[in-house]
Amino acid sequence: MELAETEINKNMMRRFFVLAFAACLCAGVYAQDFTWRTVPMNNSRTGCRAAAADNVPEALGTMHGKVYVAPNGRKFRRGSTPVVAGILLDAQPRMAHLKEVIATSTREMVRDYPESELTNWFVDELMRAVADSTGRAVDVGIVNFGGIRVDMPAGNVTLDDIQSMFPFKNKPCYVAMPGSELQEILQRMAATRFQVLGGVQVVARDGKLESVLIGGKPLDVKKVYGVATIDFLLNGGDGLRLARNAKDLVILDSYVIDVIVPYVRSLASAGKPIEYQKDGRIQIY
Repeated sequence: MELAETEINKNMMRRFFVLAFAACLCAGVYAQDFTWRTVPMNNSRTGCRAAAADNVPEALGTMHGKVYVAPNGRKFRRGSTPVVAGILLDAQPRMAHLKEVIATSTREMVRDYPESELTNWFVDELMRAVADSTGRAVDVGIVNFGGIRVDMPAGNVTLDDIQSMFPFKNKPCYVAMPGSELQEILQRMAATRFQVLGGVQVVARDGKLESVLIGGKPLDVKKVYGVATIDFLLNGGDGLRLARNAKDLVILDSYVIDVIVPYVRSLASAGKPIEYQKDGRIQIY
C-alpha cells in the first residue's frame, strides 16, 4: 500500500512538472512580440504566382491524389506543402469572383507616413461619400493607418486588391465635433503620431501644433466641424475617442468596402484610372 501511494505521488509530481514546464513555454511564446511583413511571390521554390480566375493550374499547380505538383513540375508528397496546397486549390472556385479586374492604377500607391497618395485618396473619398450619404457638410476626415492593410498595385486592380486593402467591417460615420475637441485631438497626434487626415493642413514642430488650417482658414475652437471617420475610432480604437463630445453622430448602415468598391468601379466606367497625389497636408518638423 505504501509503495502504491509513493508511485501515485511520483506520477502526480511528474505531471505537475510537465504542466508547469508547458505553462512556462506558453508564457514565453505569448510574451514575444510579433511583426508582420509582406513577402512577394517570387517563384523561387515552386514557380507559383498570384492566380487569376482562369489560370489556377498554371499559376498554383495541381493536386494528384495526395501529391502536389507545383507549376515548375516539382512534386511534394510529404509535409505541410501538399496539405496547404490542397486547401488553397480547393478554395479557388469560391475566390474566382475576387479576381475580377475592376479598375486600373497608373502607378503603385504605397502607404506612407505622415501622408501618401493612397492614404489621401482613401480619406478624401470617405469624406465625399459621408457628405453625400448624410447631406451634411464635411470639413475634416480622420481615419487610421491600420485600416488600410495593403498597397495599391500598378496596372490592373482586382476586387481582391480592394477587399484586401479594406478588410475590416468598419462603418463610415459623421461626427459634429467642437473645434476645441478637434484641436485637442490633433495636438495629441502631434505629440505622438498622426493618423490619416483630410480637409486640413497641419504643421507640427517638436511635438506641438504650430498651425491648423481647415478649408484654408485657421481652426476655430468655437466652431462645430463636420468630421468623416469610421466607427472603430469613435470610442477608443487606436486611442481615439472621436464621439466623446460629439454634437451629432450618424453611423452609416454600410461598410467602408461598400463605399470604395462602387467608387472604384465608377472610375473604370468613366474611363479614368486610379491615381492621386500628396499635397503637404501634414508637415512635421
